[in-house]
Amino acid sequence: MSRGPALFWFRRDLRLADNRALLEALESAGVSGVVPFFCADETLLRGAGPTRVGFLAETLDSLDSLLGGALVVRYGDPRVVLPALVKELGVTEVFATEEFTPAARDRDARVAQLLGDVPLRLIDSPYIVRPGSVFSQSHEPYKVFTPFRRVWDTFEIPEPLAPPSTPQWVSASTESLARMVELAGRAWPEYFGDIVELAPAPTPAAGERAAAQMLAEFAPRVDQYGTDRNIPSVPGTSQLSPHLRFGSIHPRQVVHSVLGDSDDRRVFVSEIAWREFYADVLFHNPHSSYDVLQPTMNHLPVDTDAKARERFRAWARGETGYPLVDAGMRQLLDTGWMHNRVRMVAASFLVKHLHLDWRWGAKWFMWRLLDGDVASNQHGWQWAAGTGTDAAPYHRVFNPTLQAERFDPDGAFVHQFIPELSGVAAPQCLQPGGGDGLLAPPNYVRPIIDAKTERDEALRRFALARETAANRG
Repeated sequence: MSRGPALFWFRRDLRLADNRALLEALESAGVSGVVPFFCADETLLRGAGPTRVGFLAETLDSLDSLLGGALVVRYGDPRVVLPALVKELGVTEVFATEEFTPAARDRDARVAQLLGDVPLRLIDSPYIVRPGSVFSQSHEPYKVFTPFRRVWDTFEIPEPLAPPSTPQWVSASTESLARMVELAGRAWPEYFGDIVELAPAPTPAAGERAAAQMLAEFAPRVDQYGTDRNIPSVPGTSQLSPHLRFGSIHPRQVVHSVLGDSDDRRVFVSEIAWREFYADVLFHNPHSSYDVLQPTMNHLPVDTDAKARERFRAWARGETGYPLVDAGMRQLLDTGWMHNRVRMVAASFLVKHLHLDWRWGAKWFMWRLLDGDVASNQHGWQWAAGTGTDAAPYHRVFNPTLQAERFDPDGAFVHQFIPELSGVAAPQCLQPGGGDGLLAPPNYVRPIIDAKTERDEALRRFALARETAANRG
């Protein structure tokens, strides 16, 4: 009796090189071949912004090209679609790279149950070190990055593997990737209002080949990373985060390309470790995708009224009157990506100057970002808001003007994304409103708040939260 094919379920590993689960599937299936499969979950697509979904569709199109047109795409709930496809094709084994978000773990457990006698084999992970693997000597997960990093550094980083040389793909009927973009962005929080109607950012080069090219271009610059990474107007970062998000490149491949003894290289690898730390935190604290990790901060008063929603929309549109914040938010609108230094400033501004819930900002970033990743996004926001693991102290409030003067002193970044200020020289273009009085450019928005007044208000609210927590024991 002939054996049926294996099925490989692509998820956050949309590549052929160094795809260990895929190589296992091909080896196990032998001459029976492998069905390369992607399930387009309609519920997830409706809740995701069209920018990231467009990038995903382009990444899948690139993958399909590498597969010789063999990628099988089906729409629907994977708990329904996958068992039906397994039965349709007589599949004997299902392989996938393990995932670690709470929703993905629940989904995979249910799929494994529904597959019955057909095993679901979860192999490898989207990380160098599998989340849930790093512990203290007392076998406790870490809540602070620095000791996590020391243990993380002790793990061996395996050499990346070559793509399969003579793969045997099994074809089946498939559906159009274009439908993904049509489904995207059908559900959004009410407080987004009309800002969801802003056009999605253009899709940059996507897929495994584009990721490899970006890494090749970044590697010669890595020895300036420690300094250049904080300057938003220069290409000082790798910008590989969208490719890491969808797995068109694995962090093993990235780290092996930049290994070395220089401080800059160690700083860059540290950023990879931060990504893995946040995945580990989410693994041990599933509620942290939507709830604070610092209990005291449950008592922090936030604004939710109509005025708060107006401020949120001004922030999201890049119309606060604070040039560095606005330039970053417009970079997000224009490109689907934002420089990390500016992300921190923009997040701090929303929480500590506008007094809005960090979850509002986190949802907007997930809506617009190409690299929107639950673990990194939510915990990055919790860091900025002072509510999370290894968080910045709440009383540390980024001054957007001082940050601009330090990291964009010639105004190059502000000029690039705020055309109203393109003719205004630094340092004037870095000031609230682009300058005061007669110096203010007439077509740039006036500041929607006074930064010093709202900083004082943020500290008052923080003191109130601590007092309330102490009184409630």
